[in-house]
Amino acid sequence: MEFSKPITGELAKWEKKIRSIAVDEYGLDFFPVIFEECDYDAINVLAAQGGFPARYPHWRFGMDYDQMAKGHAYGLHKIYEMVVNTNPVYAYLLKANHMVDQKTVMAHVFGHADFFKNNAWFATTDRRMMDVMANHGTKIRRYMEKYGQDRVEVLIDRVLSLDNLLDVQNLFETAELARERKDRQKDMEEKAKNTQDERSTALKSYMRSKKRMVGDEEQVPTKGDENFEIKKFPVSPVKDIMQFLMENAPLEEWESDIIGILREEAYYFLPQRMTKIINEGWASYWHSTIMTQRVLNASEVIDFADHHAGVMAMSRQNINPYKIGIELFRDIEFRWNTGRFGKDYNDCTDMVEKENWNLSLGLGREKIFDIRKSHNDITFVDEYLTPEFCNRMQIFTYKYKTTCGLYNLKGSNVLHYGKVNSKVLVHCVSLFIR
Repeated sequence: MEFSKPITGELAKWEKKIRSIAVDEYGLDFFPVIFEECDYDAINVLAAQGGFPARYPHWRFGMDYDQMAKGHAYGLHKIYEMVVNTNPVYAYLLKANHMVDQKTVMAHVFGHADFFKNNAWFATTDRRMMDVMANHGTKIRRYMEKYGQDRVEVLIDRVLSLDNLLDVQNLFETAELARERKDRQKDMEEKAKNTQDERSTALKSYMRSKKRMVGDEEQVPTKGDENFEIKKFPVSPVKDIMQFLMENAPLEEWESDIIGILREEAYYFLPQRMTKIINEGWASYWHSTIMTQRVLNASEVIDFADHHAGVMAMSRQNINPYKIGIELFRDIEFRWNTGRFGKDYNDCTDMVEKENWNLSLGLGREKIFDIRKSHNDITFVDEYLTPEFCNRMQIFTYKYKTTCGLYNLKGSNVLHYGKVNSKVLVHCVSLFIR
């Protein structure tokens, strides 16, 4: 099946122009980006398979494709683009999009590509994942032919139920750090083993006298016996459940290999799960900036505003990562341009002075580039979501009760005495987003 074809003509011309604007005028830095066009069916297949044209066979991909195809047929949603974190970066455009949408998507993709290359959480991801995914599909198909499709699919189903039980620290683990970790774990196991035997001679003699002998065989202590001892296994806590199973579970070689395959893919997708808000916010910030300042012509303004507003729409019941992300970046840029941060600003109690605070520092653009280097969603929200931002964006709803002087957060039974505690409100929103 031919999923896509390279862009040509006017699309190629605009791609070159937008790339030049993103790099030369705004300082974005990314791996080469390859744009290709797809029809609705192909882009639904790609979306169901995580953006990769070749994956291992499994029923969940078919289920996801069916949901996306029906959503498109009934007008419930529309996929504008797909972008894959590889080197080069692959991006897929929907053929049916209007030209203003195609230009917006290309600017959006360049924002994603910059984030993939420069964010620390993506630093160790395998940039050759197109080939790796295809090789994984080939290996699993061979296992299905040898051991049976049902048997292999049952194993995959079980492993996929654990694919979120990962150790985030492994994203930064080099080969040298992995060896050091294994050495530390081995030392802890040896220390625990030696601790059990470091008993005084008198205590050992006493323990031997308590042992009950049946014939020539020593009776194994049971839970009710004084000599019964629960041995901790593993000695230290393990977060990476799939690796633990590979090393300790009674598995056949092919079963362990499949777990390793799924574990590698889970770690590849982990940074994307951890950076949904900040990643989409960064890409949305740049497509909005590039389009409104450099690319749009007069005839496209209304269409762009309409489509952009549709993507950014957010109900009171759900968090839209595009909306929260782009508005947070805009808020941070404004605060650092005007100096609305630091001890002097935070300690200011004059609301009029605080509202008109402007030191004209002009540090906003530099600040958001620094944030893009190291933050994930949790640190981004915890650090930069302020009460003023929450009020302006109406992320939460609360009501002041004049009868008792309390703030009541609607949808919960939590009451906060006196004035709104800013840390409590930011924490509530942070938990909601998580």
